[in-house]
Amino acid sequence: MTKTLAYAASSATAPLGRWEIERREPGPRDVQIEIAYCGVCHSDLHTVRSDWPGTVYPAVVGHEIVGRITATGSGVTQFHAGDLAGVGCMVDSCRACASCREGLEQYCENGSVLTYNSPDKHTGGVTYGGYSNRIVVDESFVLRVSGKLALAATAPLLCAGITTYSPLRHWGAGPGKKVGIVGLGGLGHMGVKLAHAFGAYTVLFTTSESKVEDGRKLGADEVTISRDSGAMRKHRGSLDFILNTVAAPHNLDAFLDLLKRDGTMCLVGAPGTPHPPPAVFNLIFKRRALAGSLIGGIAETQEMLDFCAERGIESQIEIIPIRKIDEAYERMLRSDVKYRFVIDMESLK
Repeated sequence: MTKTLAYAASSATAPLGRWEIERREPGPRDVQIEIAYCGVCHSDLHTVRSDWPGTVYPAVVGHEIVGRITATGSGVTQFHAGDLAGVGCMVDSCRACASCREGLEQYCENGSVLTYNSPDKHTGGVTYGGYSNRIVVDESFVLRVSGKLALAATAPLLCAGITTYSPLRHWGAGPGKKVGIVGLGGLGHMGVKLAHAFGAYTVLFTTSESKVEDGRKLGADEVTISRDSGAMRKHRGSLDFILNTVAAPHNLDAFLDLLKRDGTMCLVGAPGTPHPPPAVFNLIFKRRALAGSLIGGIAETQEMLDFCAERGIESQIEIIPIRKIDEAYERMLRSDVKYRFVIDMESLK
């Protein structure tokens, strides 16, 4: 085991601070990565503040990790020291269940091992994430990162990017399809970029007039203020698919009403309290579907990274030093970021 410097939460109410954790030495199939940047996700905030049950303290969060490989195990074949690499939301799974065999490790039927706050079979404790200066991960859960994109702006693709890419791909966003993106935040801005890149006619729905211009710049063909009932009526029954990224409870029927027959609305935002239940008849009479989606599997995440590199798709970011993470959390709660914080991990040294 090797001592590793990290930034950790010692309780749900304490500010984050410097902490020493133990990382395993690279085993035969392991890759060690010196972390350059780590994106800041709402999941980090929910875990640190115990909004979701089960946080084990000290908690070292962060699952949008990019950096450079510094060591590899003797059996590693896919990576070499010096390569750029990334780690997303998972670091292991059972690899044997039906979901894992189909490349859907995120739905592992025996429980995937998350990058942080999951049982760690190597240490007997819990996994520690990217708010640290290095990480050791099995090569099967490490991702190749292209040098074509800015490294810091690549980090949020490991969560925000794949969380939006996977459902857009699964439900066939592309030419001839009209796709709605609800919300323009860390997830929503990637949803707009990706839906546009797939060739879908993309409509952004936002409550904020101040985001109209940004939405268009990011690739939306139309931007609709969702508080404007008249503007919403213009889209009634016209969308093939809606990706709803909002992580706060809201009226789902207002958006279900915009779907065509057989249209689907997929939820990827995770509110702390449930949405009001939708009206069943709003689903029944048009054979509409209300669905959810997690991240993507490792193969699909690599596909997404390659897709973004080929098309120059990066996340819109604000880089911060690690000492400003608590301030960043408060700003996230106020939606005061365009559109993802990324920590420069050099600031931890």
